[in-house]
Amino acid sequence: MTALRRAAALALVLTYALIVLGAWVRATGSGLACPDWPTCYGHWLPLPGEIPPDAGYAYHQVMLEWAHRLLAGVILGPLILLIGWLAWRARSHNARLPAYAGVLIALLLVQAGLGGVTVLDQNSPWSVALHLSVALVLFSVLWLIFDRTGRMVFGARGGAGPLAVGVWLLALGAMASAAMTTKSGASLACSTWPLCDGALIPDLSDPAIRLNFGHRIFAAAVGLGALALVGATQAQHGVQALAWSVLILVVAEIALGALVVIWQVPIVTAVLHQALGVLVFGLLSLLMWRCVGAASAHGEKLGHARLSGA
Repeated sequence: MTALRRAAALALVLTYALIVLGAWVRATGSGLACPDWPTCYGHWLPLPGEIPPDAGYAYHQVMLEWAHRLLAGVILGPLILLIGWLAWRARSHNARLPAYAGVLIALLLVQAGLGGVTVLDQNSPWSVALHLSVALVLFSVLWLIFDRTGRMVFGARGGAGPLAVGVWLLALGAMASAAMTTKSGASLACSTWPLCDGALIPDLSDPAIRLNFGHRIFAAAVGLGALALVGATQAQHGVQALAWSVLILVVAEIALGALVVIWQVPIVTAVLHQALGVLVFGLLSLLMWRCVGAASAHGEKLGHARLSGA
């Protein structure tokens, strides 16, 4: 179990880095710096002299996209396969671990395929949003495995579980809509904040404004949901502090989003906005798993205790 938990922790760090690196690739317009897949200009490691003069990208942009692929395919992919094997070995401790790992590996395969689709579809907004969404779900399942291989946390009760799932879905929608907004060139379709060009509800006939305004609605809903989770987890061991952390980070994330608009989408602020958003999503995933899994985890613990005493 210790080896599995350490492998899951390392995979969490690498997945976080990979998603943030993807944000950096998008923010610098480097998503098609390697126009073919899985190679880059026909090479596994493109050198400066191998990039066509008319490619339209600087070499550092090519290497950003190449590094993103390297981290995903050569480092994180094998690590997730290792997690699958370790989860199978740990099935006597928790019979559900192999199933969790099976979902994780399935997501890895889907994500690898989507990486190719994203390149071949010329980084279309829908493909980028779907690629990011699957990466986030994979990130969430890693949090599940990490949490279930540690000390059991009990105490979530009442409506905290369904509420946490709902807020998690809203957060996933917020992240996907952010990717759609960025790739569609709609980041400044609403050029002011908190109102959209001075209007509480803007003219939604413009698709760019619909995307931008929709992302803002998702973000506001996540903020309200995080506040509701703080109330729903009052005096509940192991989850209330986590709910407060999520709420505080959501507020910071909304503030960063405002700065992205006010400062006209500087690259550093845009990447930080995504990085904080992924962190919020990760902690919200952990909170969700603890809320929805407390009862089943308690049952598993009792079952193991009876077996040990038999």
